[in-house]
Amino acid sequence: MHDTSGAGPVASPNSWGGRPASWSLLALGAGGALAAVVASPADARAAAAQDWPAFALVSGLLLVGLVAHEDGLFEASGHLLARFAPNGWALYAGSALLVVVVTTLLNLDTSVTFLTPVLVYAARRRGEGEVPLLLACLLLSNAGSLLLPGSNLTNVIVLGHLHLSGRAYFDHMAPAGLAAAAVTAVVIAAVHRRSLRTTVAVAGDGARLVPGIGLVAAAAVTVLVLVLRSPAIPVLAVGLVAVALRARRGTPATREAVGVLGLPVLIGLFGLAVALGALGRGWSGPATLLTHLDSWGTAAVAAVLSILVNNLPAASLLAARQPPHPYPLLVGLNVGPNLFVTGSLAWVLWMRAARTAGTKPDIRRAVSLGLISVPLAIAAALLVLGAEGLH
Repeated sequence: MHDTSGAGPVASPNSWGGRPASWSLLALGAGGALAAVVASPADARAAAAQDWPAFALVSGLLLVGLVAHEDGLFEASGHLLARFAPNGWALYAGSALLVVVVTTLLNLDTSVTFLTPVLVYAARRRGEGEVPLLLACLLLSNAGSLLLPGSNLTNVIVLGHLHLSGRAYFDHMAPAGLAAAAVTAVVIAAVHRRSLRTTVAVAGDGARLVPGIGLVAAAAVTVLVLVLRSPAIPVLAVGLVAVALRARRGTPATREAVGVLGLPVLIGLFGLAVALGALGRGWSGPATLLTHLDSWGTAAVAAVLSILVNNLPAASLLAARQPPHPYPLLVGLNVGPNLFVTGSLAWVLWMRAARTAGTKPDIRRAVSLGLISVPLAIAAALLVLGAEGLH
């Protein structure tokens, strides 16, 4: 994939841990799904029916993100941040807002894949430290993925029991999601406050925001996610059409689309989700555990299980039967992965994107920030949910 940000090529899900790891995950997922089908065909079908919309939805959003990237939408945003931010604090605040917006509208995997090099470029262009922006891209992509169903695959999986439209879901979860994102942003800023106290003038016009296929497609999928109860197929269709239109203009979009989807990884994760979803239907253990927990315990269990098995399979297992506290469950599944690299695919995509942008991601520092921010962000989100009566 060519680079439009000036900060190196963009990583794709297919580069997850290298090709051997990708194909190993595919084999593991396929084996797990096959075992589930053999053990209980009905449970496997039910799990697949609950999980596939999430994977179709994220595929469409990743394709829209690819086209927006090729249109220079993210690059232009980085130029504007670097040019007009009067100091390091303003640059950080603008970057944090950009990450949350892209995560909300185009999914957290799109955010870490395409924004990581953009934010590295913006920091370098101003001659400032890139670490706060780099960490914000990862931690805010996870913590900020509660606002719309498509922001995180876990939302779609758990929503299978709630039957809410995107607008209704947003009304319920937006305050809690914003609270989690705000707390996470404040923690990062507080730890890196010294490096943000800079004022650097940046000359040059830079890239301009020009309406194109990517912007139109992003607007279209936002409307679809907000209005429809089941937007997966329409959003996927928008992504495919956007890629096809780019291909007609001579851009090698088809090949790049295959790369950004990372089919071995997506299929492998889908297989694992189906296997654990079938397990959760045939074994009452997870459901029984959740019935004995309050909102705080539910979020804690979800966060810990996300670290143990990744948040997507964890969502499929814990939401195999209707959970008694679905919104706190999502808080744990989405914010909890900031505790460690195994929590979500976004971690691996972020590390890969940072390296291809020419910088070394500080895993230890990211984990340290996660250990501080996760309990505070989960607590803030749960307090907001409690105030809304969404225990």
